[in-house]
Amino acid sequence: MALSGALRVFLDCPSCDFDFLRREVAYIDYVRDRKDAEVHILVTTQGTGGGGTEYTFRFIGLGRFAGEEDELRVTSQQTDTGDQRRQTYTRVLQLGLIRYLTSTPSFDDLHVVFRGRGAEDRQILTPAADPWNLWTFRIRGSGSVNGERASRARNLSSSFTANRTTEDWKVATSGNLNFRQNEYTLSDGDTLTDKSHDHNANALLVKSLGPHWSVAARGRLASVTFLNQDLAARLGGGVEYSLFPYAQSSRRELIFQLTTGVNYFSYIEQTVYEKDDEVVGDALFLAFLELRQPWGSSAMRFETAAYLHDPARHRLVLQGDIDVRVFKGLSASMDASWSRINDQLYLRAGEATDEEILLRRRQLATSYRYRFSAGLSYTFGSIFNNVVNTRF
Repeated sequence: MALSGALRVFLDCPSCDFDFLRREVAYIDYVRDRKDAEVHILVTTQGTGGGGTEYTFRFIGLGRFAGEEDELRVTSQQTDTGDQRRQTYTRVLQLGLIRYLTSTPSFDDLHVVFRGRGAEDRQILTPAADPWNLWTFRIRGSGSVNGERASRARNLSSSFTANRTTEDWKVATSGNLNFRQNEYTLSDGDTLTDKSHDHNANALLVKSLGPHWSVAARGRLASVTFLNQDLAARLGGGVEYSLFPYAQSSRRELIFQLTTGVNYFSYIEQTVYEKDDEVVGDALFLAFLELRQPWGSSAMRFETAAYLHDPARHRLVLQGDIDVRVFKGLSASMDASWSRINDQLYLRAGEATDEEILLRRRQLATSYRYRFSAGLSYTFGSIFNNVVNTRF
């Protein structure tokens, strides 16, 4: 049901609780297409150094409000519940709408309530001492079991993160342990058991060199049965340039990275190159573009890497996705990637058995990898989307 004289708003926020917003902010008309709106609210999110989420609200005036734009930001904490997060961004949405509501019949119903301190007891506040010095930590563990008459599965996983982020420095460390065991009862009564693991530890240190440049050092340890790696260790560093200031990353970013490093590999089984272990250097170049605009969003990635001892052992990756509003009611999306692969130093010697292929116990040799998906969505009918009905 449309509201007489109400402000027409197109809310572009995939991460928002839309039903909650429609109930809490019920004095506007929510429309299904941007072309029917008077205000387009584009919401983007970014992770913060403390594990929280920064919401950026872009209010874009359309029609009679063309040219009237605003931007508000708010941050939720990692420890916030889902309800606390939605209460936070709902408040910001309401504040951003005030400038537009003053030109509608809703102006007569607007009231401002300030919940802060009164002037008589207001005092200068200083930041509270932080006993953690901006460090945040997270530890997680989980397990699962499932089964039926002829098969059983067990999974165990754990992880940790320790991060510290300031304007000048970024420190990020993480670790993951993953075990998997599947058992199958075959037709002859025998039991086939498949075990695998994927463990890794990562460390990243980044130094800001201004609004466009940064340098980094990175280390990694891993052990992955699928990749025939009993131990894979890498230590490297690099430089990054951002064409747009980093402060604009919630709307647009175009970055270029150049990194180099040294690797040590110890293999579970001898490789096709007759190696049990080896030390090799590598170099990588990355270009990444991401746009989040009123017409939709898109991202493109180009990556090329090679081992320095033999540049013929290289990899080339192209990835792209786009989600765009073609015209009123019609949206199109596409996701594609293609890789040229010639750097599988870890391949086991010998032919893979049918059992290993079917159970994906080992990585097989390949010179390419690709993925493609596309879709269209067309919506028509009433332009309004105000009613919430959660029955059934």
